[in-house]
Amino acid sequence: MNYLTGFLLGFGLLLSGCNKDDDGVTKPDGPDPNAANLDVQDFMYKAMNLWYFWQGEVDILADDAFATDAEYTDFLEANPNPETFYFDVLLFSDDRFSFLSEDYKELTQNLSGISQNNGMEFGLVAFSNSDDIFGYVRYIIPNSDASTKNIERGDIFIGVDGVTLTRNNYTELLFGDNATYTLTMANITDGQISANGEEVTLTKEEGFQENPVFITKTFDVSGTKIGYLMYNGFTNEFDEQLNEAFGQLKADGATELVIDFRYNGGGSVNSSRLLSSMIYGTNTNELYIRQRWNDKIQAAFSPSDLEDYFAATTGSGTPINTLNLSRVYVLTTSSTASASELVINGLDPYINVIQVGTTTRGKNEFSLTMVDDPNRQGAPYIYTPSRENNINPDNSWAIQPLVGRNENSVGFSDYTGGFAPEIELQEDLENLGVLGELDEPLLARAIQEITGAGAKFDFTVEMPAEAFTSSKMFSPLKDNMVLDKDFYLPEIQ
Repeated sequence: MNYLTGFLLGFGLLLSGCNKDDDGVTKPDGPDPNAANLDVQDFMYKAMNLWYFWQGEVDILADDAFATDAEYTDFLEANPNPETFYFDVLLFSDDRFSFLSEDYKELTQNLSGISQNNGMEFGLVAFSNSDDIFGYVRYIIPNSDASTKNIERGDIFIGVDGVTLTRNNYTELLFGDNATYTLTMANITDGQISANGEEVTLTKEEGFQENPVFITKTFDVSGTKIGYLMYNGFTNEFDEQLNEAFGQLKADGATELVIDFRYNGGGSVNSSRLLSSMIYGTNTNELYIRQRWNDKIQAAFSPSDLEDYFAATTGSGTPINTLNLSRVYVLTTSSTASASELVINGLDPYINVIQVGTTTRGKNEFSLTMVDDPNRQGAPYIYTPSRENNINPDNSWAIQPLVGRNENSVGFSDYTGGFAPEIELQEDLENLGVLGELDEPLLARAIQEITGAGAKFDFTVEMPAEAFTSSKMFSPLKDNMVLDKDFYLPEIQ
């Protein structure tokens, strides 16, 4: 993934180095070198003091929070646990999405869609009046271990390795160190879930990468060519495949489009820009989004540095295959987040965006990967693969803090409550349907709206798929909107 590179004006004034500000307050340069190893805490604090979106709202991150090095050292020593320090001391109370990793290499791989994965994506639902839970299969990733097993979308499981799933044990059983586990399968009969005597054993594969361009189809419904694309993650390594999918839709003559974001938790901001251009058009004079940072970073940029316009080519220079649409139908659930919501918001001033499904998650901030590389010119702490030799070898921690928000061309960015659908329809555990087929309920409802056909389909939901979490929520890519744009300030190019 191409992480932010470039130069920011006046960073020497922004960093909490040892100097006197206009009020004569001496800011600490760093912890006492004779103190215990505080590299992790020192890195986290200084990176957050500079970049964090809510830096101005967290008192301890104020530029004048510490008068002396000794005071700063005492503060760091009082917080020996990095996770507790990050989550309980440095984060703003309204921050729902910043996270961290003990291993920056693992984190950056995961942000590229590479992880340990058995290929089964699922949701977890709680039984009424019980701590017991059950899982349902959302989809199976091609060429994965699960794709070779007797398991498919809509299947139900209630246990792992002979142990009933509960709110207290599901994390360890499904997301622990066990590379292989065996699921206890179940059936739904008359609204009741019970074991059916079947088991399925799955093994997680190291270094597995999912192609997010999951399904591309064009339907001819009563003479209308309707394109359908299920896109499960904004992973910029697959931007060319995404563009090829739109080339297929264009060649098929699609004049309407249904984009399926129901399980898409986000990813690359630039991939969202490319996708939006494939939907709407390649007018590079029309503003897609504008970034807003904390006050210190905002002042370092000129207005043009903060603006992203619709694209005419991919990052590799390939011309964008655009459908030039005036409306698009988007399938959403509570798992639709971040860069998916950015597409909805960025397109809204230009075309009619019609949602079918349920309310999205409400993730409207972008993040950056930060590592202990304070000497990166112009962009200290921002991870870039070419500088791995410059990262402190004694500190492998990485943080992924929220650093800004993207607003659309009319200045709107306040959707923390999510985007509510124009056409509400929940997924039904008793009738999830086959993704990409005309009788799958959410797709069928969108097509009904497109064609204006009468009610030929029963959209009654017998058992709503009300998941409290999902397999993707345990991936670093969860709800993530990664800024991967290059910045070059004219003043110091």
